[in-house]
Amino acid sequence: MAARTDITSLVFDLRTGSPAVADHLFPLVYDELRRIAHIHLSSERPDHTLSTTALVHEAYLKLVDQSRAGWQDRAHFCAVASKAMRRILIDYARRRNALKRGGSDQPVSLDGERIAIEEKAAELLSLDESA
Repeated sequence: MAARTDITSLVFDLRTGSPAVADHLFPLVYDELRRIAHIHLSSERPDHTLSTTALVHEAYLKLVDQSRAGWQDRAHFCAVASKAMRRILIDYARRRNALKRGGSDQPVSLDGERIAIEEKAAELLSLDESA
């Protein structure tokens, strides 16, 4: 019970933004965060490139950076961590899908300089008439 109280007080102290608080809190909640991350990743595709450890670390970085969060207790911290993990997985999937659909390609302008329709107009008309 003392460990739970200690975690709750550390969660409250996260509001100060002190790196020392985050350094003390992380080892205490690490196993629980890994369990939550494992649950989230179990519903993802089997060849997912994001590991449980990477997901925990990404979520934790987001959480300890929130000095304005009104942390209530350990359960609230873990619930917010779970939502952060879900958002990370959603953002990861969006980036992956964007790349699959040419997200890194540069758009091509379809102005008159690139499409020389007028130059080919006579050829297109004669081709159409021959058909």
